Amino acid sequence: MTENKNQYRFDSVDLLLYLWNRKIPLLLLTGFAAVLSIVVSLVIDDKFQSEVILFPAASSSVSHDLLAMNLAKKNILKLGEDEEVEQLLQVLNSDEIRNKIIDKYDLMNHYDIDAEGSYPFTELYREFNSNIDFTPTKFMSVRITVLDKDAQMAADIANDISALVDTIRTKMQKERAYEALALVEREYITLGNQIQELEDSLTVLRSFGVVDYESQTEVLTDALGQAILEGNKNAINQLQKRLDVIAKYGGAYVSIRNYLEFEQKQLSNLKSKYAEAKVDATQSLPTKFVVNQAVKAEKKSYPVRWLIVVISTFSAFILSLLLLVIYDAIQKRMTEIKEQL
Repeated sequence: MTENKNQYRFDSVDLLLYLWNRKIPLLLLTGFAAVLSIVVSLVIDDKFQSEVILFPAASSSVSHDLLAMNLAKKNILKLGEDEEVEQLLQVLNSDEIRNKIIDKYDLMNHYDIDAEGSYPFTELYREFNSNIDFTPTKFMSVRITVLDKDAQMAADIANDISALVDTIRTKMQKERAYEALALVEREYITLGNQIQELEDSLTVLRSFGVVDYESQTEVLTDALGQAILEGNKNAINQLQKRLDVIAKYGGAYVSIRNYLEFEQKQLSNLKSKYAEAKVDATQSLPTKFVVNQAVKAEKKSYPVRWLIVVISTFSAFILSLLLLVIYDAIQKRMTEIKEQL
């Protein structure tokens, strides 16, 4: 224990003595690094930070949220969960949002990128990603962070990205909704035409005297029986003719009538689906909740010059010390080798 303590003291004293003996190169290197870091930090452009906080809305269709029959099934004010957060991040990182922002704010020129260079868009996208960031929070919201040398532009870009979320998601949903509407509309029109044909067929059968097969058959049969009992041949002939017509067309009448009732029920169900599809295709709801809008920052957020200088100076000191130790160790070893020779 005492030996370890003495060794520790010995090593500490040696280190202090070494630092003292090498104070000049250490001070020179560290001082040079400090001056250089100060110059570099002054050259770096000031950047202002603005951010927007968003909560995604729960995934649903407009028709399911708004039509009266579904109001109890879905809460249109419900916040999204993990799945919706991931979907929101995917939309925010989409090429369409990035390209719209680049075009609107002419970021190629704003970032001083040479459009005639070897890889202008690679540089542009790298600069875009370094200044604009989308991160999920532990509260299942998403933070849009924008850094820019223009404080107002940083706020505007953040707010525009937030607004584009609804534009992009609504566009994606409506593309599918319009296809669904077209399918339902075709089915609705086809079924309506079929029902019209069935109704026309019933009209023709009614012109032959078949109006209500069951009740007519019952009434005419009773009347025929009564005429037979009374011996009224004229009435018997008239009633028999009417019964013959009903017998001839009654089966077709019943089949068409029953099929028409079935098709009318189908049309009623299809009509509700058509109404839902039309609402989905023509109406929209916000897909997000904005907690904080971006505002113009009053002071810069980047760079933190004192931190750059402190970290650079300390790193230079440690690196200088390490290099000097290695250099002295090599020199000592070479001296020992020469002495042995």
